[in-house]
Amino acid sequence: MSVRKLIANNRGVALIITILILSLMVPMALRFMSFTFFYQVSAQNFVSGIKATRAAESGIEYASAVLFEDASSNEIDSLHDAWADSRTLGSELKTLFDDAGVSVKIVDISGKLNINRLILTGQAGKENHFDDVQKNIFTRLLEATNPDLKEEEIGNIVNSVKDWIDPDDEVTEEGGVGAESEYYAGAGKAYACRNGPMESIEELRLVKGITARIFSDISPYLTVYGDKKGKININTAPKQVLKALSDDIYNEEVDTLVEYRDESDENGLKDRFWYQKALNTQEDLIYPDLLTTESDYFELISTGASGATKKRITCVVKRDDQTVKILSWKIDDE
Repeated sequence: MSVRKLIANNRGVALIITILILSLMVPMALRFMSFTFFYQVSAQNFVSGIKATRAAESGIEYASAVLFEDASSNEIDSLHDAWADSRTLGSELKTLFDDAGVSVKIVDISGKLNINRLILTGQAGKENHFDDVQKNIFTRLLEATNPDLKEEEIGNIVNSVKDWIDPDDEVTEEGGVGAESEYYAGAGKAYACRNGPMESIEELRLVKGITARIFSDISPYLTVYGDKKGKININTAPKQVLKALSDDIYNEEVDTLVEYRDESDENGLKDRFWYQKALNTQEDLIYPDLLTTESDYFELISTGASGATKKRITCVVKRDDQTVKILSWKIDDE
Protein backbone atom coordinates (compact mmCIF):
# COMPACT_ATOMS: atom_id res chain seq x y z
CA MET A 1 0.00 0.00 0.00
CA SER A 2 1.35 3.39 -0.87
CA VAL A 3 2.09 6.00 1.76
CA ARG A 4 -0.46 8.37 0.22
CA LYS A 5 -3.26 5.79 0.39
CA LEU A 6 -2.34 4.88 3.97
CA ILE A 7 -2.58 8.51 5.05
CA ALA A 8 -5.92 8.88 3.28
CA ASN A 9 -7.27 5.81 5.09
CA ASN A 10 -6.04 7.11 8.46
CA ARG A 11 -7.71 10.43 7.83
CA GLY A 12 -10.99 8.64 7.17
CA VAL A 13 -10.70 6.66 10.40
CA ALA A 14 -9.84 9.82 12.34
CA LEU A 15 -12.86 11.58 10.88
CA ILE A 16 -15.13 8.72 11.85
CA ILE A 17 -13.71 8.65 15.38
CA THR A 18 -14.14 12.43 15.66
CA ILE A 19 -17.76 12.22 14.55
CA LEU A 20 -18.43 9.42 17.04
CA ILE A 21 -16.87 11.41 19.87
CA LEU A 22 -18.88 14.50 18.98
CA SER A 23 -22.09 12.47 18.74
CA LEU A 24 -21.48 11.36 22.34
CA MET A 25 -20.26 14.66 23.74
CA VAL A 26 -22.91 17.00 22.27
CA PRO A 27 -25.89 15.22 23.90
CA MET A 28 -23.95 15.00 27.16
CA ALA A 29 -23.17 18.71 27.00
CA LEU A 30 -26.78 19.57 26.19
CA ARG A 31 -28.00 17.35 29.03
CA PHE A 32 -25.53 18.98 31.42
CA MET A 33 -26.69 22.44 30.36
CA SER A 34 -30.30 21.37 30.80
CA PHE A 35 -29.66 20.07 34.31
CA THR A 36 -27.69 23.19 35.18
CA PHE A 37 -30.53 25.44 33.99
CA PHE A 38 -33.11 23.32 35.84
CA TYR A 39 -31.23 23.46 39.13
CA GLN A 40 -30.55 27.16 38.69
CA VAL A 41 -34.26 27.88 38.17
CA SER A 42 -35.17 25.57 41.05
CA ALA A 43 -32.74 27.39 43.33
CA GLN A 44 -34.14 30.75 42.28
CA ASN A 45 -37.71 29.56 42.88
CA PHE A 46 -36.70 28.16 46.27
CA VAL A 47 -35.18 31.47 47.31
CA SER A 48 -38.19 33.38 45.96
CA GLY A 49 -40.50 31.03 47.87
CA ILE A 50 -38.64 31.71 51.11
CA LYS A 51 -38.75 35.47 50.55
CA ALA A 52 -42.46 35.38 49.68
CA THR A 53 -43.24 33.26 52.75
CA ARG A 54 -41.29 35.53 55.07
CA ALA A 55 -43.06 38.57 53.60
CA ALA A 56 -46.45 36.90 54.16
CA GLU A 57 -45.50 36.01 57.74
CA SER A 58 -44.52 39.63 58.33
CA GLY A 59 -47.97 40.63 57.09
CA ILE A 60 -49.60 38.36 59.66
CA GLU A 61 -47.45 39.81 62.45
CA TYR A 62 -48.31 43.34 61.33
CA ALA A 63 -52.06 42.58 61.14
CA SER A 64 -51.95 41.07 64.63
CA ALA A 65 -50.29 44.21 65.95
CA VAL A 66 -52.95 46.39 64.31
CA LEU A 67 -55.70 44.35 65.96
CA PHE A 68 -54.00 44.50 69.34
CA GLU A 69 -53.57 48.27 69.13
CA ASP A 70 -57.19 48.64 68.04
CA ALA A 71 -58.41 46.72 71.10
CA SER A 72 -56.73 49.22 73.40
CA SER A 73 -57.99 52.31 71.58
CA ASN A 74 -61.58 51.47 70.54
CA GLU A 75 -64.57 50.41 72.62
CA ILE A 76 -66.37 48.86 69.65
CA ASP A 77 -65.47 47.32 66.32
CA SER A 78 -66.76 48.61 63.00
CA LEU A 79 -65.76 48.90 59.36
CA HIS A 80 -64.44 52.40 60.13
CA ASP A 81 -61.52 50.94 62.10
CA ALA A 82 -57.99 50.90 60.70
CA TRP A 83 -57.94 47.10 60.48
CA ALA A 84 -60.87 47.17 58.01
CA ASP A 85 -59.12 49.35 55.40
CA SER A 86 -57.33 46.86 53.16
CA ARG A 87 -56.19 49.67 50.83
CA THR A 88 -53.84 51.18 53.38
CA LEU A 89 -53.38 48.22 55.71
CA GLY A 90 -49.83 47.01 55.50
CA SER A 91 -48.64 49.94 53.40
CA GLU A 92 -45.87 50.50 55.94
CA LEU A 93 -44.55 47.02 55.22
CA LYS A 94 -43.78 47.84 51.59
CA THR A 95 -40.77 49.92 52.62
CA LEU A 96 -39.22 46.99 54.52
CA PHE A 97 -38.66 44.72 51.52
CA ASP A 98 -36.30 45.47 48.65
CA ASP A 99 -37.23 42.52 46.44
CA ALA A 100 -40.51 41.29 47.92
CA GLY A 101 -44.00 42.68 48.37
CA VAL A 102 -46.85 42.03 50.78
CA SER A 103 -50.57 42.75 50.92
CA VAL A 104 -52.75 42.24 54.00
CA LYS A 105 -56.48 41.89 54.61
CA ILE A 106 -58.41 41.48 57.87
CA VAL A 107 -61.94 40.05 57.92
CA ASP A 108 -64.13 40.23 61.00
CA ILE A 109 -65.44 36.71 61.63
CA SER A 110 -67.69 37.99 64.42
CA GLY A 111 -69.92 39.46 61.73
CA LYS A 112 -70.68 35.99 60.37
CA LEU A 113 -73.00 33.18 61.45
CA ASN A 114 -71.28 30.53 63.57
CA ILE A 115 -72.59 27.27 62.09
CA ASN A 116 -71.59 25.32 65.19
CA ARG A 117 -74.16 27.31 67.19
CA LEU A 118 -76.97 25.70 65.18
CA ILE A 119 -77.51 23.43 68.19
CA LEU A 120 -77.80 24.34 71.86
CA THR A 121 -74.51 24.15 73.71
CA GLY A 122 -73.66 24.30 77.37
CA GLN A 123 -77.13 23.14 78.35
CA ALA A 124 -77.18 19.63 79.82
CA GLY A 125 -79.60 17.33 78.09
CA LYS A 126 -80.27 19.76 75.22
CA GLU A 127 -77.16 19.21 73.08
CA ASN A 128 -79.26 17.46 70.42
CA HIS A 129 -81.76 20.31 70.06
CA PHE A 130 -81.84 23.18 67.60
CA ASP A 131 -81.08 26.68 68.74
CA ASP A 132 -84.23 28.08 67.15
CA VAL A 133 -82.81 31.57 66.65
CA GLN A 134 -79.70 30.27 64.86
CA LYS A 135 -81.80 27.80 62.87
CA ASN A 136 -84.05 30.59 61.58
CA ILE A 137 -81.05 32.72 60.58
CA PHE A 138 -79.40 29.84 58.73
CA THR A 139 -82.68 29.03 56.98
CA ARG A 140 -83.14 32.63 55.86
CA LEU A 141 -79.52 32.76 54.69
CA LEU A 142 -80.10 29.69 52.51
CA GLU A 143 -83.28 31.24 51.13
CA ALA A 144 -81.56 34.54 50.35
CA THR A 145 -78.46 33.08 48.70
CA ASN A 146 -80.25 30.25 46.87
CA PRO A 147 -83.74 31.48 45.93
CA ASP A 148 -84.30 28.52 43.62
CA LEU A 149 -84.14 26.01 46.51
CA LYS A 150 -87.46 24.50 47.53
CA GLU A 151 -88.63 24.60 51.14
CA GLU A 152 -88.13 20.86 51.51
CA GLU A 153 -84.59 21.04 50.15
CA ILE A 154 -83.71 23.79 52.63
CA GLY A 155 -85.21 21.73 55.46
CA ASN A 156 -83.12 18.72 54.43
CA ILE A 157 -79.93 20.82 54.41
CA VAL A 158 -80.58 22.46 57.78
CA ASN A 159 -81.35 19.10 59.40
CA SER A 160 -78.32 17.46 57.80
CA VAL A 161 -76.01 20.16 59.14
CA LYS A 162 -77.51 19.68 62.60
CA ASP A 163 -77.01 15.90 62.38
CA TRP A 164 -73.40 16.47 61.34
CA ILE A 165 -72.57 18.46 64.47
CA ASP A 166 -74.93 17.06 67.11
CA PRO A 167 -73.55 14.19 69.26
CA ASP A 168 -76.25 11.58 68.58
CA ASP A 169 -76.95 9.21 65.68
CA GLU A 170 -80.65 9.97 65.35
CA VAL A 171 -81.79 11.42 62.03
CA THR A 172 -83.47 14.81 62.47
CA GLU A 173 -86.87 15.09 60.79
CA GLU A 174 -88.20 18.59 61.48
CA GLY A 175 -89.47 20.02 58.21
CA GLY A 176 -87.05 17.83 56.29
CA VAL A 177 -84.88 14.75 56.56
CA GLY A 178 -81.34 14.98 57.88
CA ALA A 179 -78.53 12.47 57.58
CA GLU A 180 -76.42 10.49 60.01
CA SER A 181 -73.45 8.17 59.42
CA GLU A 182 -75.71 5.41 58.06
CA TYR A 183 -76.71 7.64 55.14
CA TYR A 184 -73.12 8.41 54.15
CA ALA A 185 -72.16 4.73 54.37
CA GLY A 186 -75.08 3.78 52.14
CA ALA A 187 -74.21 6.52 49.66
CA GLY A 188 -70.74 5.06 49.24
CA LYS A 189 -69.01 7.87 51.12
CA ALA A 190 -65.72 7.13 52.83
CA TYR A 191 -66.59 9.04 55.97
CA ALA A 192 -69.09 9.28 58.82
CA CYS A 193 -70.71 12.22 60.60
CA ARG A 194 -68.37 14.15 62.83
CA ASN A 195 -70.99 14.27 65.60
CA GLY A 196 -69.22 17.28 67.00
CA PRO A 197 -68.39 20.90 66.13
CA MET A 198 -67.02 21.50 62.65
CA GLU A 199 -63.32 22.32 62.63
CA SER A 200 -63.44 24.23 59.34
CA ILE A 201 -66.18 25.65 57.17
CA GLU A 202 -64.97 23.41 54.33
CA GLU A 203 -66.56 20.47 56.19
CA LEU A 204 -69.89 21.68 54.87
CA ARG A 205 -68.87 20.19 51.50
CA LEU A 206 -69.27 16.75 53.09
CA VAL A 207 -72.82 17.33 54.31
CA LYS A 208 -75.82 15.91 52.49
CA GLY A 209 -77.45 18.47 50.19
CA ILE A 210 -74.54 20.93 50.15
CA THR A 211 -73.56 21.14 46.49
CA ALA A 212 -70.52 23.03 45.23
CA ARG A 213 -72.74 25.94 44.18
CA ILE A 214 -74.59 26.12 47.50
CA PHE A 215 -71.31 26.00 49.40
CA SER A 216 -69.90 28.79 47.25
CA ASP A 217 -73.00 30.91 47.89
CA ILE A 218 -73.19 30.52 51.69
CA SER A 219 -69.61 29.95 52.87
CA PRO A 220 -68.60 33.67 52.79
CA TYR A 221 -71.19 34.31 55.50
CA LEU A 222 -70.43 31.37 57.80
CA THR A 223 -67.71 30.51 60.30
CA VAL A 224 -66.86 27.78 62.81
CA TYR A 225 -65.47 30.31 65.28
CA GLY A 226 -67.07 32.97 67.38
CA ASP A 227 -69.00 33.85 70.48
CA LYS A 228 -70.31 30.85 72.45
CA LYS A 229 -73.80 32.32 72.34
CA GLY A 230 -73.62 32.90 68.60
CA LYS A 231 -73.64 36.70 68.84
CA ILE A 232 -73.10 38.65 65.61
CA ASN A 233 -71.47 42.07 65.31
CA ILE A 234 -74.09 44.21 63.58
CA ASN A 235 -71.40 46.79 62.77
CA THR A 236 -69.46 44.42 60.49
CA ALA A 237 -72.01 41.84 59.32
CA PRO A 238 -72.23 41.50 55.49
CA LYS A 239 -75.47 42.40 53.72
CA GLN A 240 -76.64 38.80 53.40
CA VAL A 241 -76.17 38.25 57.13
CA LEU A 242 -78.04 41.46 57.99
CA LYS A 243 -80.92 40.29 55.83
CA ALA A 244 -80.97 36.89 57.51
CA LEU A 245 -81.20 38.34 61.02
CA SER A 246 -84.94 38.95 60.81
CA ASP A 247 -88.06 38.10 58.82
CA ASP A 248 -88.81 41.81 58.81
CA ILE A 249 -85.59 42.89 57.10
CA TYR A 250 -85.64 42.94 53.31
CA ASN A 251 -83.34 44.36 50.63
CA GLU A 252 -84.56 47.93 51.15
CA GLU A 253 -84.04 47.73 54.92
CA VAL A 254 -80.58 46.22 54.41
CA ASP A 255 -79.57 49.12 52.14
CA THR A 256 -80.80 51.55 54.80
CA LEU A 257 -78.79 49.80 57.51
CA VAL A 258 -75.60 49.75 55.42
CA GLU A 259 -76.00 53.43 54.50
CA TYR A 260 -76.53 54.38 58.15
CA ARG A 261 -73.55 52.28 59.19
CA ASP A 262 -71.29 53.83 56.56
CA GLU A 263 -72.23 57.40 57.52
CA SER A 264 -72.12 56.96 61.32
CA ASP A 265 -69.13 57.45 63.60
CA GLU A 266 -68.20 55.29 66.59
CA ASN A 267 -70.74 56.99 68.85
CA GLY A 268 -73.54 56.26 66.43
CA LEU A 269 -72.67 52.55 66.31
CA LYS A 270 -71.92 52.00 70.00
CA ASP A 271 -75.45 50.87 70.88
CA ARG A 272 -76.26 47.50 69.27
CA PHE A 273 -79.85 48.65 68.76
CA TRP A 274 -78.87 51.45 66.39
CA TYR A 275 -80.73 49.56 63.68
CA GLN A 276 -84.00 50.75 65.26
CA LYS A 277 -83.00 54.38 64.76
CA ALA A 278 -81.88 53.65 61.22
CA LEU A 279 -85.20 51.98 60.38
CA ASN A 280 -87.24 54.45 62.43
CA THR A 281 -88.87 51.79 64.62
CA GLN A 282 -89.12 50.92 68.29
CA GLU A 283 -89.71 47.22 67.66
CA ASP A 284 -87.17 44.50 68.38
CA LEU A 285 -86.96 43.23 64.81
CA ILE A 286 -83.86 41.24 65.75
CA TYR A 287 -83.58 38.90 68.73
CA PRO A 288 -82.06 41.22 71.40
CA ASP A 289 -79.48 38.79 72.78
CA LEU A 290 -78.14 38.04 69.28
CA LEU A 291 -76.41 41.36 68.63
CA THR A 292 -73.09 42.81 69.72
CA THR A 293 -70.83 45.66 68.63
CA GLU A 294 -67.56 44.01 69.68
CA SER A 295 -65.45 41.45 67.85
CA ASP A 296 -63.00 38.88 69.15
CA TYR A 297 -62.41 36.63 66.12
CA PHE A 298 -60.73 37.69 62.90
CA GLU A 299 -59.37 36.10 59.73
CA LEU A 300 -55.99 37.42 58.58
CA ILE A 301 -55.01 37.03 54.92
CA SER A 302 -51.46 37.97 53.98
CA THR A 303 -49.94 37.51 50.52
CA GLY A 304 -46.18 37.75 50.02
CA ALA A 305 -44.65 38.06 46.56
CA SER A 306 -41.09 37.67 45.28
CA GLY A 307 -40.61 37.65 41.55
CA ALA A 308 -43.26 35.39 40.05
CA THR A 309 -43.71 33.48 43.32
CA LYS A 310 -46.61 34.25 45.64
CA LYS A 311 -47.43 32.71 49.02
CA ARG A 312 -50.71 33.31 50.80
CA ILE A 313 -51.14 32.73 54.53
CA THR A 314 -54.65 32.54 55.95
CA CYS A 315 -55.10 32.31 59.68
CA VAL A 316 -57.82 32.83 62.27
CA VAL A 317 -57.02 34.65 65.49
CA LYS A 318 -58.83 35.33 68.74
CA ARG A 319 -58.18 38.74 70.26
CA ASP A 320 -58.60 39.86 73.84
CA ASP A 321 -57.15 42.67 75.94
CA GLN A 322 -53.90 40.78 76.49
CA THR A 323 -53.10 38.76 73.37
CA VAL A 324 -53.89 37.92 69.77
CA LYS A 325 -53.90 34.12 69.71
CA ILE A 326 -53.62 32.12 66.46
CA LEU A 327 -56.28 29.41 66.16
CA SER A 328 -55.60 28.13 62.65
CA TRP A 329 -52.89 28.55 60.01
CA LYS A 330 -52.79 27.67 56.33
CA ILE A 331 -50.25 28.54 53.64
CA ASP A 332 -50.90 28.18 49.91
CA ASP A 333 -49.27 29.00 46.61
CA GLU A 334 -51.14 31.72 44.75
